[in-house]
Amino acid sequence: MTTSKRGDLFSPLCPTRQLLDRIGTKWTSLTVKVLAESTPGEVRFAELRRRIPGISQKMLSATLQSLVRDGLVARRVEPTVPPRVHYQLTALGLSLDGPLDALRTWAEEHMAAIESNNRRADQLPQEPEHPRQELE
Repeated sequence: MTTSKRGDLFSPLCPTRQLLDRIGTKWTSLTVKVLAESTPGEVRFAELRRRIPGISQKMLSATLQSLVRDGLVARRVEPTVPPRVHYQLTALGLSLDGPLDALRTWAEEHMAAIESNNRRADQLPQEPEHPRQELE
């Protein structure tokens, strides 16, 4: 039986924090979503790029490299000219879709309240973050 020790999320060196930094990006969330919708099939790079509006080729490549390195995505290359590269969620990657889906659902359910709060905050006079201290 293994016991896991909880990390210190406030420490930049905490492995859990580092993993959350990687999986908590919008591009990771969207990439996992597209791949999850295609499970058990594979998706080619160009198709991923088409299905994720706004992502650059460089950002998609970096996101996929990170997901492959973490074992969340499997990469398969066909030895053609040019090579055809296919991506698919691993079982570990598929297990991430549920928590990300819960977060997406939460965002959809609370977006109106958050937008309302933002509009209200934007109308209020801004207070300085660090009030000046009076000279004595």
